[in-house]
Amino acid sequence: MADLFVAVGKNIVLMTAVTAWFTAQVLKSITSYWRHREFRAERLTGAGGMPSSHTSLVVGLASAVAFKSGFDSSLFAVAVVLAGIVMYDAAGVRRAAGKQAKVINKLVQELRVEHRVKDTRLKELLGHTPLEVLAGALLGFFMAYAFDQFYPH
Repeated sequence: MADLFVAVGKNIVLMTAVTAWFTAQVLKSITSYWRHREFRAERLTGAGGMPSSHTSLVVGLASAVAFKSGFDSSLFAVAVVLAGIVMYDAAGVRRAAGKQAKVINKLVQELRVEHRVKDTRLKELLGHTPLEVLAGALLGFFMAYAFDQFYPH
């Protein structure tokens, strides 16, 4: 079992992706603090915000695979397709769901007194703007580049 943990710890592709994700989560907390002038602990794990940590994770993964296995490898192709799906979901589907939640929350607020609607707020910050996705992609790529420079194969 200890060998498994050692092997996982030596997997540079995995470590690159996880480090990109963690860095994005920390940066998301910092940008949230800068914007709102208060620390919000949920920004360390929550969805949405600048930069996109999901995008950092998958672009870091795809880039690390490219640097390790080559841009012409089948594994890189799979990683790029996965990254594309995640980025589309972050900037498209989840962002649209967040906008819908905002409208629903407003409707509930207006109807709750007259119609005794339970005041349960939906989470509005679900997706990302294209800029947040781009920032996450750049972070993931540069994290993979840095790992490739410091831990050559």
